[in-house]
Amino acid sequence: MPAFHAIACTRYRYRYSECRRCADACPHDAIALTDEGASLKADACKECGLCISACHTQAWSSPGYQPIEILREAIKKPSWQMACEPSGCAGDAKVPCLGAIDAVWLAYMAKRGIPVSLHGSGHCAQCSHGRTGEAQLQLNLLAVEALRDAAAQGVDETAPPARWVMPVLAEETRSPEARERDTRKSSGTAARRGLFKRFFRRGAEQGTASAAGVAPAQIPQQAVRAAAYVMSERRELLQIVTQRKDDQPMQVALDESLPLMQLSLQSGCTLCEACFRVCPSGAIAIVENPGDWALTFQADRCLACQVCLEACQPRVLDAEASFDARPGLAPVTLISRTKQRCSRCDRHFVSVSPEATCGVCRDDEDAFTAIFG
Repeated sequence: MPAFHAIACTRYRYRYSECRRCADACPHDAIALTDEGASLKADACKECGLCISACHTQAWSSPGYQPIEILREAIKKPSWQMACEPSGCAGDAKVPCLGAIDAVWLAYMAKRGIPVSLHGSGHCAQCSHGRTGEAQLQLNLLAVEALRDAAAQGVDETAPPARWVMPVLAEETRSPEARERDTRKSSGTAARRGLFKRFFRRGAEQGTASAAGVAPAQIPQQAVRAAAYVMSERRELLQIVTQRKDDQPMQVALDESLPLMQLSLQSGCTLCEACFRVCPSGAIAIVENPGDWALTFQADRCLACQVCLEACQPRVLDAEASFDARPGLAPVTLISRTKQRCSRCDRHFVSVSPEATCGVCRDDEDAFTAIFG
């Protein structure tokens, strides 16, 4: 059975998070979501592994299905065959569902030039995992194509051709209906875009608090749970996939199947630091010196969990639609401010506008006034 690791889950780190990637991926409704994370309904779980590949922070894992161990064996071979276990097809390795093979795994094999054939996709219509597994497989394959196309952009025509060998669905196991669905790329792209609506819809419906002239709500301290930073093997593997030998930009589009994201900040930031406090990987950091304060973003550490977008109450933090995914790029400074000195306690602080006293002293003054008038 899959095991849940709470400290890696965005719902655990941020009580108000609406992330439901694992629950949406589960075709058996075996995952219950709470403001403390998620739990598994053991009697409903069929061990399809789709929750493992759907979670960007690797909050789910299973001793019976470890993609990184399969990868270590696969790279030793000139070619590799993966088979869906319920289909009964043969292969070098069997997986509980083809949709559980994440896009980064497939992209890494493709970049190394190792042919990968996936057997059993024709069984999706009869399989209990197929309700979401087939769609997840198609989205992962589309993500691999997007990475390949990005790697080919701007390549000198005289340079040797790229070695990418794309994974294929074994023809003998696929139904005519499945092959026809593969040709409808536009429908797959539409489905992928639909996955982002849970985050970006809120801005259109609610608008920003600052635009309405209303002070944005502050995130209560107890809404964010402190925990050690987490990183995923998948994200580290993606560093290799997105590396280009010619040092040219690798422009990719935001994709729900990939733990890749680039942030930008619009005007209206309240310097509340909520995005920094909820980030599970340390991609968002605060850099300070005696005179300055800055909020920075390091794309190499980002898992694209998008919890920072949820926690930003002014709704001024955005995920860029397209960005350079190469590893090793310098951190981006989202906003910086010169520190001020409090006239009362003499401490340094930052604020949106010039203030005579820091927030702590202002709170003390407000409390004193409320008590004594």
